[in-house]
Amino acid sequence: MLSARTIYGEIFDNDEAFGLFCSIAASGETQGGWENGRIAALVPGSQADLAPKIARHGADEDKHGRIFTALLRKRGLEPVPVPADADYTMRLEAAGIGLAHARLRREEQLTEADIVTYLAHSRVTEQRASEQMRALHRYAGDRPDIARAVRVISHDEDNHLAYCHEELLRLAPDGYGAVIRATLRAAALAEITIYRDVSLAVMGHLGRILGWPRPKSAALAAGIRAVYAYERLGGWRRMVSLRMPARCNALGGPVPAQPSHA
Repeated sequence: MLSARTIYGEIFDNDEAFGLFCSIAASGETQGGWENGRIAALVPGSQADLAPKIARHGADEDKHGRIFTALLRKRGLEPVPVPADADYTMRLEAAGIGLAHARLRREEQLTEADIVTYLAHSRVTEQRASEQMRALHRYAGDRPDIARAVRVISHDEDNHLAYCHEELLRLAPDGYGAVIRATLRAAALAEITIYRDVSLAVMGHLGRILGWPRPKSAALAAGIRAVYAYERLGGWRRMVSLRMPARCNALGGPVPAQPSHA
């Protein structure tokens, strides 16, 4: 049977597969935490009010990385290296989605245009994250430890998506409307291709660990390609629309305290 619940169940029940799954997730979240932390530190003065919200975004991502690592260690497992072809965040960076890491490592203030780019790219990737976490929570419903952890992450991802909508709508009337639309479209079309390729790579690695027969792997790959075809034909548009969220100022409030250890 090839239901999503069954596939996730196989992954959750196998230590090696679960280790790879959580390691990939933890690595991506931790990388996102670093990126947002650097952006918060380099926000231009004209957008200073955004700095604490971006910092909170980064703190949330760091927390998510720790949550996935904690799930591993609760099973007596340690994180494993993430295969390059399965590294979603680094493949996004290599494709030019988001601000370049070389730029973020410099102690040079960002521009307003950089902030617009960051928010537009985040609006696309947070759409994906929000959808993935909701699905994961649905399929992990009978596994309390995983479900509790994913529920926390899912709530945060929804807040991140709401924040991106709100801030882009705030900036659009300031002469950035056309740039926002163009950046959103380019980022969405690039992201759906990267997501397809990374999904195929992850399924390939998990299939080898779990010993999936060739027909099963082929069927899952066909499903991934079918999702890509839908997104390429128009599904990507859900990633570029902007609407005022039901919850405004979703990332307002104090930045969560960070742990004192690495």
